[in-house]
Amino acid sequence: MNVIITNERQAELSSLDIEVIKSINGIFEADELIQMFSNFFFGRMILDLTALKNYRDIRNLQKFSMSLDVEKIIVLLPDTPECLAPQFLSRLISMGIYNFTTNLDGVNYLLQNPNTYRDVAHLHQIDDGGGSGGSAPVVAPVVNNEGTTMISNIVSGGSYILGVKNLTDHAGATMLTYLLKQELIKLGRSVVAIEVDRRDFMYINDKELVSTNKDGLAAELLKYRNASVIFVDLNNDGNTDLCSDVIYLVEPSSLKLNKMMRRDSRVFEKLKGKKIILSKSLLTMQDITEFEYEAKTKVFFNLPPMDERQDNSTVLQDLLNRLGISTYTGGMM
Repeated sequence: MNVIITNERQAELSSLDIEVIKSINGIFEADELIQMFSNFFFGRMILDLTALKNYRDIRNLQKFSMSLDVEKIIVLLPDTPECLAPQFLSRLISMGIYNFTTNLDGVNYLLQNPNTYRDVAHLHQIDDGGGSGGSAPVVAPVVNNEGTTMISNIVSGGSYILGVKNLTDHAGATMLTYLLKQELIKLGRSVVAIEVDRRDFMYINDKELVSTNKDGLAAELLKYRNASVIFVDLNNDGNTDLCSDVIYLVEPSSLKLNKMMRRDSRVFEKLKGKKIILSKSLLTMQDITEFEYEAKTKVFFNLPPMDERQDNSTVLQDLLNRLGISTYTGGMM
């Protein structure tokens, strides 16, 4: 079932031949829409951008996108030079919003054929940090879920620190940490990968990978404070409070899910509002919607099985853009 939010394009969108579970019309603050839909289970959302108050201020759309699953959102743009400007479209992509169009035909197409990053990469202007032009990066501040500033008292160089943590056993945090590091290196970024309380990195044969324990993590973060991005494989005991953000990996097989729920039946309740990623997942969009309904949680990203010997750039770029990391230019390394 789908959600439609309209304002100026209400007449057009009313002719869509789709099942609708909720439809609202008017002009809404970003916080109003977040409150309405952050815990509302839907298949796809069609957002008439004129329904978002002060939509020309990209920060309002950014706030909206950070709280909802942008993979499920189709944005109907006003057909104006301002909203079709390369910089505006690039900023949408930086927030992980790949499904946007100016007309009803485009909405119908995207309902059946959602875009990936590869489909919109030609529109993406990535700032090189050198002041040579291009769009300014749109990146969320480094804050925790309560909105209070983190890490600045530990790492003064401005690094973005992403924690990667398995919820189900062997969900792939170590390999994902490594692959994300390698993907950013391809883009010429200064990046470090650290694992906590394990020595699994030794089997990857990459001398730049860092292993430490939970007591030494803060010191390692300080040591590499000039890197623009630091990925941390938190394993079981890594301190999430030291991270700018954390993603939680869940392998959605019945066996792994049942084992996790037996350990802690309230695990999804405790992680409400966190970024949950389905790892090694072959679930369809319909499967994910059912999973969200049954688990009473939201899925941030659906990550398919990856072979490190193959090119995983498309899916990794999708994840990095969804997280806002591709355009993050903090650090000085």
